[in-house]
Amino acid sequence: MPLEQRVYLGVAAIVASQTMRQVMDLVVRAARTSATVLITGETGSGKEIVARAIHHYSLRAARPWVDFNCAALPEHLVESELFGHEKGAFSGADTAKPGLFDLANTGTLFLDEIGELDLRVQVKLLRVLDGVPYYRVGGQKKIAVDARIVAATNQNLEAAIQARRFRADLFHRLNQCQIRVPPLRERRDDIVPIAEYFLRQHGEQAGFSAEARRALERHSWPGNVRELRNAVTHAVVAARSYQIGIADLPPFEAAAPPPSAGRRDMELLSVEKEAILAALERTGGHQQKAAHLLGVSRRTLSRKLKLYYAETDKDCLHAS
Repeated sequence: MPLEQRVYLGVAAIVASQTMRQVMDLVVRAARTSATVLITGETGSGKEIVARAIHHYSLRAARPWVDFNCAALPEHLVESELFGHEKGAFSGADTAKPGLFDLANTGTLFLDEIGELDLRVQVKLLRVLDGVPYYRVGGQKKIAVDARIVAATNQNLEAAIQARRFRADLFHRLNQCQIRVPPLRERRDDIVPIAEYFLRQHGEQAGFSAEARRALERHSWPGNVRELRNAVTHAVVAARSYQIGIADLPPFEAAAPPPSAGRRDMELLSVEKEAILAALERTGGHQQKAAHLLGVSRRTLSRKLKLYYAETDKDCLHAS
């Protein structure tokens, strides 16, 4: 099957597997509608590339693209970042500042890690999605914008609703069209082509041995594309020639067979736990390094650990 390589807003997308071809077909169809899109998938699986592709194929392609990670800022600053603030709205607000909704007007606003959004901000976001004009923080004049929302999460938002961490009405508003990005272990035909793409960034002459290719394909890649990129960088540094052998790759175990489609939803939490444990094992229990490996914020990893391992593992994990 021929390899497809396309660039969406400056980011390359490597598509070789039939699974990802089907995902990209859905992306094109969704892009040409006005529907709000919710992209789901594990950390590092390529959700941002899918979001960029939606904008690329949409009727708003020539309009602004704005992206925001909802976990990147403290909760008290997120509202100001999204909706803007007026001069004097709070300490340090020396000038008025437009929000990301203003900047994305007529274009696309991508909200990554939407599950991390504070409940109070979720209420305001829902109203804006319903077309209600909003106030900037400290403002007295309502602002109306036309921005298409594309959101992404690595969380099970339905479970977050049950835990009262996410609003059901906002979930249903975001979930007009859902696109699931499968992890690398479910699209093994993509692993080597993506690895070779990363390898070419270090030099055109380098290549993988047949044994190294098989090792790459066998690994479960709990950190998905981000982990694969790091593994290629490690191999380039370790290699003494242009031929990348298995000894140059980071040590990792062969993957178990991927779960069948009927079991995926039931095993989602188990897979997430396994990915966290694998990252912690590789980093000697160092949470900050494990979060970097998985491509999530330290806060996200800490929340996961509290949820899954608070009672059993909290004494054996490093806090640094």
